[in-house]
Amino acid sequence: MPRLLIPIESAAAETRVAASPETLKKFIALGCSVAVERGAGVSSGFLDEAYASAGADLVAPGDAQTWGQADVLLCVQSPSPTSLARLRRGALVVGMLSPYGNHELSEAMKACGLSAMALELLPRISRAQAADVLSSQANIAGYKAVLLGAAALDRYFPMLMTAAGTVQPARVVVLGAGVAGLQAVATARRLGAVVYVSDIRPAVKEQVESLGARFIDPPEMEDKPAESGGYAKQASDAFLAAQRQQLSDQLAQADVAICTAQVPGRRAPRLISEDMLDRMRPGSVVVDLAVAQGGNCADTVPSQTVNRKGVKLIGANELPCSVPNHASSLYARNLLALLQPTLQDGQLTLDTEDELIAGCLIAHDGSIRRGDVLTPGGTN
Repeated sequence: MPRLLIPIESAAAETRVAASPETLKKFIALGCSVAVERGAGVSSGFLDEAYASAGADLVAPGDAQTWGQADVLLCVQSPSPTSLARLRRGALVVGMLSPYGNHELSEAMKACGLSAMALELLPRISRAQAADVLSSQANIAGYKAVLLGAAALDRYFPMLMTAAGTVQPARVVVLGAGVAGLQAVATARRLGAVVYVSDIRPAVKEQVESLGARFIDPPEMEDKPAESGGYAKQASDAFLAAQRQQLSDQLAQADVAICTAQVPGRRAPRLISEDMLDRMRPGSVVVDLAVAQGGNCADTVPSQTVNRKGVKLIGANELPCSVPNHASSLYARNLLALLQPTLQDGQLTLDTEDELIAGCLIAHDGSIRRGDVLTPGGTN
């Protein structure tokens, strides 16, 4: 019978938990026993009593014996190497482990003989959608980014007709039409804003317009970037210069800009320059979701709001942690969807030939499988 352990998250400002009472019931029905550290779910709105009622064993935080008995550690972010050393050899760690260039994690896996699944590396295929933690958490980030922008803006979002006259709706520009960007579009539209979306991929135009936003068509040039395998090819310098001018003109009219462009394992692309910020009106707001990866916008600082010549720059990292109940519930369901096929007849079996498992299994019994990612400077 596999033994699962749900720890208290040790990362600063982390409010999520890796399992909900709902998913624990399903793991137990699959033949697992589950231990939950006392207080693990409190920040997410899940009390110890709820876990106990679901069938989990409540244990003291950091208890060496409890960690040593665990077959699977379900976490949101990776515990420290000291904590990982408490696990028995052969135990499996599953979570968002920040694997890119993470030499410390690689050494801990080898030294402790552990297996690890880094959820950031889950293949983006249709079969993986139910387990896609990046999408579930990005959805929350896109939603909350708009609320932060609306709260900081010096104007209304919707059009209002009052006795004192008509108030025009806010103009929002969303940079990037991925999961976070599309959720930002939907949320801003619900609040009544006029929304424009900038993305170099013409293929996303239909999705953007289906949400009621206006797609900013890329510059009309012969050497537009195309797509290959779902990824944009390198654009020419002339195209990029034309696109920057186009975006600068849009931002000059914007009340709020939401930046969502991120590339796993690499520095975020710089989309808004100092010159573009100089053209934005005082009182406008930029919310940068990519700030922890270097930022899409110049001068943003993680977890801080910077007033730059009257333009508020919000460094919006870790937004899912600000909606911990739903973020944890969705994350927990992602983990259940990923692990459910590996739990058969009360046994945990990792099929290393399975595309889903192989893509995110960075270490197996202490042997590093994804050195291309874990090596400093490595990327997926």
